[in-house]
Amino acid sequence: MNQPVVTIVVPCYNEEEVLGETTKQLTYLLEDLETEKWIHPQSRILFVDDGSKDGTWELIEKESLVNGFVTGLKLSRNAGHQNALLAGLMEAKEISDCVISIDADLQDDILVIRDFILKYKEGCEIVYGVRKKRDTDTFFKRVTANGFYGFMNKIGIDLIPNHADFRLMSKRALDELCRYEESNLFLRGIIPLIGMKTAKVYYDRKERLAGETKYPLKKMLAFAADGITSFSITPIRFVTVIGFMAVCLSMLTGAYTLVHKVMGNAAAGWSSLMISIWFIGGLQLMGIGVIGEYIGKIFTEVKRRPKYSIETSLNLNNVGNQPKEREKNELPVVSRY
Repeated sequence: MNQPVVTIVVPCYNEEEVLGETTKQLTYLLEDLETEKWIHPQSRILFVDDGSKDGTWELIEKESLVNGFVTGLKLSRNAGHQNALLAGLMEAKEISDCVISIDADLQDDILVIRDFILKYKEGCEIVYGVRKKRDTDTFFKRVTANGFYGFMNKIGIDLIPNHADFRLMSKRALDELCRYEESNLFLRGIIPLIGMKTAKVYYDRKERLAGETKYPLKKMLAFAADGITSFSITPIRFVTVIGFMAVCLSMLTGAYTLVHKVMGNAAAGWSSLMISIWFIGGLQLMGIGVIGEYIGKIFTEVKRRPKYSIETSLNLNNVGNQPKEREKNELPVVSRY
């Protein structure tokens, strides 16, 4: 426990623009932690290449030859961020006391990793990195993100607000995570279900070093839909409530029409008829769509296909070459002050 073996898992998809700087900063951090006896010398950085189409994997291989901290895992195809992250966690847990996950763009503050390890040494099995504020986000993203977390909590899904995938998990917590075998993976919702002793560490999020975000609006919406439908049947119940309200509205409309007919005021109601048809038709299509989303989830689950396939693995158990020494005139990128 005094010197835990720590593996930092970094999922990568087309990250060649930032990978050099990311490797440099994480290497300096691990060197400092090892020098100060915070972590075991066999601690590592595990880059998981999620089917990148650029030179990401070539950079990982090249760095692993000269940097003893660096190792890698190459997936045979693009399996998605959550599956790539899971692949790294499962690969690292066998040789690690605890595993830290972080995105390759290093918008998350790596200096708080010290606090992660401190919380782990105090007995915490899971440590969440939580953003203090969302000032670096656009107004639209900030509003939609806060709305998403609020909605998820309203429908009974226990999420950590302003927490993404920057966290520490102990080997015990990872062993428990293995018991969750669903194909529709939403780690931000699954991990709080594990329980155990947890802690939160707050930090300020930075701007992306280079390149473009891998989560445009389309992917964010799909990710949110997966999270909602993987953990709650509330949307189906919501459609049922809307259907019931539509029936009540239709009954009131029918009574109104009947009264006018008795009073002799009935007139050709083409407009109201068309509005009613479109309204009821829209409700039906929406209901079918929501139910279809759940049926699709069932279809994916019952096939039990593997979540990812590993093409190449740089052996984590191999200590490899010693990390490069810093040049005398080179200043570290990260500072512990």
